[in-house]
Amino acid sequence: MESIFLGLGGNVGDRRGFMRRAVEALSEDRIRVLSRSSLYASEPEGSDDQEPYLNAAVEAQTPLAPLELLRHVKDIERRLGRVVRGRWAEREIDLDILLYGARTVEEKDLTIPHPRLHERRFALMPLAEIAPEIRHPVIQKTIAELLRDCTDEKRVVRLDVEW
Repeated sequence: MESIFLGLGGNVGDRRGFMRRAVEALSEDRIRVLSRSSLYASEPEGSDDQEPYLNAAVEAQTPLAPLELLRHVKDIERRLGRVVRGRWAEREIDLDILLYGARTVEEKDLTIPHPRLHERRFALMPLAEIAPEIRHPVIQKTIAELLRDCTDEKRVVRLDVEW
């Protein structure tokens, strides 16, 4: 099985609880979580009138194909109570497939690697914590190099809290 990397985020309600329950739900069925990053607080995307986000990354393994994995993580979001409010809107939990081994996927509803991964400090920082030497299959830079070169100026802070 290939290693996959997922980004987790949320800024509504019990943010830490949603993150913890999302990792538990991932582990329940056909996904083996291998590691998880610290939690990070970040400024919201798109609108400054939202609460800060909590973000994290997990490394896992799964036999699920990329589109099956997408359906699975969207089902977890629904089960945890995510309300779809539109793009850039606040959210209880958001699960994104960042990387799926060295694969690239171009489907109507899914692009892997995540198309804006290299532009988002809030995704790169937790990912660099658990997988700094993993190479982006399109850009051909390591996650550590992508973080070093990232021009995103939004503030992202590692939190010293358990989750």
